[in-house]
Amino acid sequence: MKFVDDATIHVQAGKGGNGCVSFRREKYIELGGPDGGDGGDGGSVYLVGDSNLNTLADFRFTRRFKAESGEAGRGRNCTGKSGEDLYIKVPLGTQVHDVDTAELIGDVVNNGQELLVGQGGVHGIGNTRFKSSVNRAPRQSTPGTPGEARELRLELKVLADVGLLGLPNAGKSTFIRAVSAARPKVADYPFTTLHPNLGVVSVEAHRSFVVADIPGIIEGAAEGTGLGIQFLKHISRTRLLLHLVDAAPFDESVDPVEEVRVIETEMQHFDPELMEYERWLVLNKIDLLPEDEREAKCNEIREHLNWQGPVFMISAINKQGTQQLCYRIMEYIEAQRKLKETEA
Repeated sequence: MKFVDDATIHVQAGKGGNGCVSFRREKYIELGGPDGGDGGDGGSVYLVGDSNLNTLADFRFTRRFKAESGEAGRGRNCTGKSGEDLYIKVPLGTQVHDVDTAELIGDVVNNGQELLVGQGGVHGIGNTRFKSSVNRAPRQSTPGTPGEARELRLELKVLADVGLLGLPNAGKSTFIRAVSAARPKVADYPFTTLHPNLGVVSVEAHRSFVVADIPGIIEGAAEGTGLGIQFLKHISRTRLLLHLVDAAPFDESVDPVEEVRVIETEMQHFDPELMEYERWLVLNKIDLLPEDEREAKCNEIREHLNWQGPVFMISAINKQGTQQLCYRIMEYIEAQRKLKETEA
């Protein structure tokens, strides 16, 4: 199914049922009192997180959702039936914005989590409620209130522990194939990846993390060039960024140091906060370098970048160095989880 991470929908909650004006009419009872019942409440609209969904593609075809209205009250003090609530399934990681006010209504991140996006109308009351010692035959009732109507913008940000950064053809999809069961398309030309891919990396039993592979970012992406910039939002939820660089480009004029700086510039333009994230440098395709030159090449890149964080040398296609990297990632993520628990 096509990957869609942005959709606009219209939700309409149900209207409350009107109250009823009615009087008791039975044989031998001439002036029966009021017996008009209340209306039913209108149905509300909820968004529900579903772990089986991974795209907003369904909302391209169905954009309008309306909950059931409450029924009107009836005589003999019969209350109208309340409208059924409407539940709309969305993938985990969906942010919900009100189009008219630009307000962030909520974030659906857990399976089964319910988010109220349209409150149903309140029922009207029947004339029975208006009777008193001085007004024994009230003829007034109240109508039900209309339900909330909203134009919503749904934005999907995939939930992953680790995000992959890099220029096209840096080996991001090859890496995710090497360490997980995900099988994204891989080819020897750039822009093979056209939408994000998620892979679950299982280090041991009950120890795993999720990796997000996004399309490659190129120079000028912040101004709309290429595909990667529109998917950068998907790495905003990650705990760790892996910056993959081709350590042995076929074109000798290509400088790995400049490639790293291009990505950093585009990240700065897109969202300066991304630069604050923990980021590790991963030099890929080292199998194309002679063994005696690998360490020197790594040190040269590190010095030119003045890189202070961890640096790893791997060959994703041969799975060389990938296992050690995954263990380090797992240790980092578990440490972050413990830190979060102690702070809470």
